[in-house]
Amino acid sequence: MTHTQDFRTIHTTAVSGFDDALLEQVRARFHHVDHCPYTGPRVFFENAGGSLTLKAVVARMAEVAALPDNDHRDNEASRAISAMIDDGRQAMGCLLGVEDGVVFGGETGTECLFRVIRAAATAAPPGGSMVACELEHPATFDATALWAKRTDRQRLTVPFDPHTGRVTAEEYARVVQPDTRVATILHTSPVTGMTQDVAAIAAAIRSIAPDCYIIVDGIQHAPHGALSVSAYGVDAYAVSLYKVFCPFNDGYAWLSPRLSVVDHDRLAGKPDDAWELGSRDPAAWAGASEMVAYLEWLGGNFTTVKGRRERLLAAGQAMHDQEAALMQRLIHGGDGVAGLKELPGVTLIGEVDSPWREGAVSFCVEGRDALDIVAELGERGIRVHARKDDAYSGNILRPLGLPSVTRVSLAHYNTPEEVDACLSALAEVVTGR
Repeated sequence: MTHTQDFRTIHTTAVSGFDDALLEQVRARFHHVDHCPYTGPRVFFENAGGSLTLKAVVARMAEVAALPDNDHRDNEASRAISAMIDDGRQAMGCLLGVEDGVVFGGETGTECLFRVIRAAATAAPPGGSMVACELEHPATFDATALWAKRTDRQRLTVPFDPHTGRVTAEEYARVVQPDTRVATILHTSPVTGMTQDVAAIAAAIRSIAPDCYIIVDGIQHAPHGALSVSAYGVDAYAVSLYKVFCPFNDGYAWLSPRLSVVDHDRLAGKPDDAWELGSRDPAAWAGASEMVAYLEWLGGNFTTVKGRRERLLAAGQAMHDQEAALMQRLIHGGDGVAGLKELPGVTLIGEVDSPWREGAVSFCVEGRDALDIVAELGERGIRVHARKDDAYSGNILRPLGLPSVTRVSLAHYNTPEEVDACLSALAEVVTGR
């Protein structure tokens, strides 16, 4: 098995999730899994805004953060730090499923994407266009607008289908032009909850503009399934580990060999493919290693193969299946509890049984503001979030014709009982009982 092998998890429909014993072990590895230190017991369904954090990651990062030494010094502590950074970079490369190019760390995934889009835009031949999809997060949607303007290029946008909540390769093909220099793709939407077929979209772009730099926002997809970036045919892929069981301010990006060496901000004496400016926190790399080790452990419950990459693929499949089972229960209900699609006045964003839904479902309630729904669920111990027509979600909600939506976002450590608690609380909220 190579790093480019992919389980195509987006097409898998789960019939069951983790067994009780494994789910208990999983939950024991996370901080604050069922209790907020400020509000008390609660169900955490705000994972798209930032996941729960692994205890091992927090402990390891604190241990490394206490070290006073730096990389590239002539002492044992420095050599140990260098090894931690190397291990973390290798772990991230294995998680992403890449075998060449460069993996670098930054402040956030958004910061990484802005830097990469700027470099691609300034390195590409003059003229032509830059393409983004209206489904995208501002990390790419705003960055393409900014750098199209600064490089005096036409900026083209691909509309998404409001009915399905996603965009297809065919829709990209109608917008991309032979002289398109840079195109961006969102892997999974944190608003509609829908995944895009990145490989198919990239292939469609390449068939029209072979030399186009293709940059992918993988931030929302990363915690929900296997990653096989080398198989996608793209030039860059970014993630933010605060959505993958780590603390905030920890973003990473992979760059293809050709994009890694374009002119970009770097110290003059550094290699052509150096992207990190100044010293990155070794604790961040150590935390990334711990997160990958957790996924290795999880995958080991589903495969007897010993290789790290194989276990990471198995973990991605297992997380997808667990979350698909929870999402099925959330939408359709079970054991006498009405699902979202059965609650009065509730309208889901996207098709009810879409095979592309991943980790999140957004909905509106007739005659109700999403912010009020969120507040009332919060009073009942259910932590969810509202997306509204603002700098983060306006470009997505406007085509849907909605001022705001309530989002329930889950992760593999959530339970059927938490889903039922959410549905019961929401039934009270929408019926006024």
